[in-house]
Amino acid sequence: MEQSKLYTDQDILNKARELANMIANTKEVDFFKRAEQQIKHNQRVQELISQIKQKQKQLVMFESIQKPELAKKVEDEYNQLQNELDSIPLVEEFKQSQVDVNDLLQMVTHVITNTVSERIILDTGGNPLTGETGGGLKKDGDGCCSL
Repeated sequence: MEQSKLYTDQDILNKARELANMIANTKEVDFFKRAEQQIKHNQRVQELISQIKQKQKQLVMFESIQKPELAKKVEDEYNQLQNELDSIPLVEEFKQSQVDVNDLLQMVTHVITNTVSERIILDTGGNPLTGETGGGLKKDGDGCCSL
């Protein structure tokens, strides 16, 4: 079998940066960036985020001083604010854009993982149908890792 080119860590990191730049210029990432800017400039959304953060701090404080009735009241207020925030269409779109970008990254990770695994199986004379490598087989009488 013909020996394929061996890549260095630096070669791989360079290609990873190239891939990252490609991903950063997809419609999913572009939509995410635009949605994030709209979120940052939406006064009502920013007010709700600020109020939610304040309620989180109050909740932690009341729980730490063992005031369950006050903690419950603040938790209810927190949930109401969170529900209001989540019901704003802009926020819904932003959250969906986060999911879309994450899905794209997961898909790329999945393709890389599967391709490397398949390459190992095939290069070692394994069986791609069972996923078993041929790692236990010696090729051309070579010992492990001989150059």
